[in-house]
Amino acid sequence: MKQLTLRLLSLVFLSSAASGQRAEDRTCRILFLDRPAGAPAAMHLFDGKASREVDLPGMNLSKVYRLPPGKISLTLLTAPLADPEQPPPGAPSASVPETATDIYLLVTADTANKVAPVRLQVVDAGAAKFRRGQTLWFNLTELTVGGKLGSETIVLKPGSRAVMDAPTDAAGDYPVNIAYRTGDNGNLYPICETRWAHDPRIRSLGFVIARDGARTPRVLVFPDLRPE
Repeated sequence: MKQLTLRLLSLVFLSSAASGQRAEDRTCRILFLDRPAGAPAAMHLFDGKASREVDLPGMNLSKVYRLPPGKISLTLLTAPLADPEQPPPGAPSASVPETATDIYLLVTADTANKVAPVRLQVVDAGAAKFRRGQTLWFNLTELTVGGKLGSETIVLKPGSRAVMDAPTDAAGDYPVNIAYRTGDNGNLYPICETRWAHDPRIRSLGFVIARDGARTPRVLVFPDLRPE
């Protein structure tokens, strides 16, 4: 399986200072995107204060985990540590800014890391910039991908990300037509033409990823439903 990384992304932290969420309510959901066969399904998450075992699902978001407030660093390891403030050098880690109160922890395979074979990316998902009904899209390919999703039109340049507004005003199905372009020849090639379901209570993460041995990329969407 082709190793998937987030090096193509230029993720800018989305400000959550205006979300109204209290710092002590900081939450985290985890996704091991396109988890390769044999990769761990659970690891130990260190936040500088405590250690816990967390799930690393590959085809859905994890349950909601609570994190301490303030500026912290998250580290994943294959085994617990007696001192969570002293992870080994070279351990996969990512910083969480003090203003981030709701984050996604995106995990990808990194076989070059001998401490733990993963790489981490923190995405600040504050409600001020990423609201219910919207989709946060990531294009992890070298292709330009776009299409019509309900009432919305989206174009994703290689290695880019974008927030798409709700595709329809109410709950229900909506038409989806997504295609990609290679090089500068202007030709469009289909990825999918179907119907998806919309729930205005849900925020979603959408990814376009490359597939080994296939020219057509894959589209994955992960819903995030939280209590009202």
